[in-house]
Amino acid sequence: MKKIIQYIILGIIQGFSEPLPISSSGHLVVFKNLFNSNMFNDLNFEIIVNFGSFIAIFIIFRHEIVKLLKGFFSYIFNKKERNNTKKLFKYCWLIVIGSIPVGIAGILLKETLETALATTWLVGIAFLLTALMLFLVRKINGNKCDDDITYKDALIIGLIQAITLCPGISRSGTVLVGCLICGLKRESALKYTFMLYFPVSIASFGLSIIDIANAGTFSSIWLPYLCGLIAAAIVTYFSYKWLSNIVKKGKLWKFSIYCLILAIFVLIYFR
Repeated sequence: MKKIIQYIILGIIQGFSEPLPISSSGHLVVFKNLFNSNMFNDLNFEIIVNFGSFIAIFIIFRHEIVKLLKGFFSYIFNKKERNNTKKLFKYCWLIVIGSIPVGIAGILLKETLETALATTWLVGIAFLLTALMLFLVRKINGNKCDDDITYKDALIIGLIQAITLCPGISRSGTVLVGCLICGLKRESALKYTFMLYFPVSIASFGLSIIDIANAGTFSSIWLPYLCGLIAAAIVTYFSYKWLSNIVKKGKLWKFSIYCLILAIFVLIYFR
């Protein structure tokens, strides 16, 4: 029972921090060093709770995803519908292009970066950088809608997303900043940010599924894992809804205050 409660708590931490621009990976590093618990070294559980967050965000965007997929394949296989599905086809390619840089960086550098940078002090610096980025774009609200995003925008945003492999650099926050810098409206920036989340999440889970299958202890602790996954999914759902309202109101900078406070705490406590 104690283990179930512990994994539920970890699922809540993951679910709360995953969609918000405060870095879920950075929080795991901080909690790992703060409580000196081996639970935070459980890679299989980290994969499981990340999948819980994926499920929640998929549910939120399910209609958009189905619409995009239908439009993409309709453009390819139904010539008569190409005029109606051209924009959807393009948006799918914008997602692909925006995902390529982080995919390449992930294959080449992910393990090196996580090993070299996953020290608590450096994570504190990363929180500080996240706070600075969120604060600098506090007044930016572009005029580009979904249909106005260019391939150049997608590539720039994708390159910016690649730096989020460093623990403590928020993926959602950094990509949102990149979208706003490229002139996207807040609503379009929020949508594109989480559309880019799906390829990254699917790839990470796909590459890690072998590790889960080979884990000798997985079958013995499936219930704590399941509870953690459910907790992460539920909290992620409501956490995203909260983020959505904040972004639309132009209050993204408020998260910079949290990241700044957390950075100061980490840099002082773990100095």
